[in-house]
Amino acid sequence: MRSFPTTLALALSLVAGTAAAQAQIQVTDPWVRATVPQQKSTGAFMTITSPTDARLVEARSSLTPSVEVHEMAMEKDVMKMRQVDSVALPAGKPVALTPGGFHMMLLDLKQQVKAGDTVPLTLVVEGADGKRQSVEVQAAVRPLNARAAPAASAGHGDHVHGAGHKH
Repeated sequence: MRSFPTTLALALSLVAGTAAAQAQIQVTDPWVRATVPQQKSTGAFMTITSPTDARLVEARSSLTPSVEVHEMAMEKDVMKMRQVDSVALPAGKPVALTPGGFHMMLLDLKQQVKAGDTVPLTLVVEGADGKRQSVEVQAAVRPLNARAAPAASAGHGDHVHGAGHKH
């Protein structure tokens, strides 16, 4: 029979190992650009940090039937936008989805997206082991002319820690 300290140490090491294995994706400063009436698409932006090597492979929203991950890139001196299959999320390194780089496009909008609203997003992240994790995000809608995070949003009002669940 094991002694209590040995059993306790074993139990604590199992808990610590489980906590490390369940480290969560962090999403900070998620936002969506507002639209004008009848506009059918808009962009979603945020910073994603994964504790392990992973990839953003999909995004969904109840606001629209189609969300695509895109990249802005220079091709022969012309800035072009194209859909990508995934965005690499290197372990521990924040990856910014910005208006001039990788971002998400919400397509086929059925209604105007207004500043002050909130847009629900589900991000699907695939680990190096092939396992997928969904992260639920509430993205604040910013005015049409928004380009980056306003200084006033430095608080925690629109960021998520570990709100995901595994498939």
